[in-house]
Amino acid sequence: MIIRRTLIALAITMAALPALAQTMKAADVHPPGYPTVVAVENMGKKLDAATQGRIKFQMFPGSVLGDEKAMIEQTQVGAIQILRTSLGPIGPVTPEVNVFNMPFVFRNIAHMRAVIDGPIGQELLDKVSASPNKLIGLAWMDGGSRSLYTKKPVRSPADLKGQKIRMMGNPLFVDTMNAMGGNGISMGYGEVFTALQTGVIDGAENNPPSLYTANHFKAGAKYYTQTNHLIIPEILVMSKVTYDKLSPADQALVKKFAREAQFEQRKLWDAAVADYTAKLKAEGVEFIEMDNKVWYDATAPVRAKYGAQYADLMARIDAVK
Repeated sequence: MIIRRTLIALAITMAALPALAQTMKAADVHPPGYPTVVAVENMGKKLDAATQGRIKFQMFPGSVLGDEKAMIEQTQVGAIQILRTSLGPIGPVTPEVNVFNMPFVFRNIAHMRAVIDGPIGQELLDKVSASPNKLIGLAWMDGGSRSLYTKKPVRSPADLKGQKIRMMGNPLFVDTMNAMGGNGISMGYGEVFTALQTGVIDGAENNPPSLYTANHFKAGAKYYTQTNHLIIPEILVMSKVTYDKLSPADQALVKKFAREAQFEQRKLWDAAVADYTAKLKAEGVEFIEMDNKVWYDATAPVRAKYGAQYADLMARIDAVK
């Protein structure tokens, strides 16, 4: 009888205890303080408060858990729970997201945001979640607009002739630069500074925060031609292994705060772009503005070659106001 009462008392006590706290690993290749890192850290703080400490985030920025490919693999098995990643490694299993890699698939940043905030954005997140990726698509992050930076001013495709321009390691991106008039060179991001210094390449392309933080302007890239040829959003995902273990209420909280992070991150991003643009101008970098129609027309063959399988989706994207 005493044993029975003791067991009943123990059961009541256990039932009254809160669920065990869970500290989730959140990872990013970007450094501490970067807009995506800060937005995810704030998402974790909201989850901590809403769950009375049951769910917390521990942030691992700056590639401390590996490159994106390695971190995706860790997320797929549940070793990492939350990951901000580029779309490149996601595309092989969820090919529809590759549509965002097309040159000039978006008219401008505002158009891109309207697409990712609306039905198409949610549709692609759902496709990631339903794919064999073992990832749950939570939200989109703003990766900015990529433009050209070179040692010599570029004001037309003719100015690019013969210039070797570093591109991300994807045939689509190399073909994009070739179509724009340059000579696209596939090269790792970490090699760009030395390659600029030694003349192996004549330029590269990226957003203002990357140009500044990587010090590529100090290697001679003093002209920033605002081609805006690539506007590629990034994605925030969760391990499906982890997600499936959460209660429906906690799953809803994760999605709610991830959506809020999507909008918070872009405010941080806009502030960062303004800040780094001002710093680059102070360092003597010349920003060259021009009509992008010439670049849009030049890259039409690239969209035709790589975008044929996404023709309907690209038409829907184009129709978004």
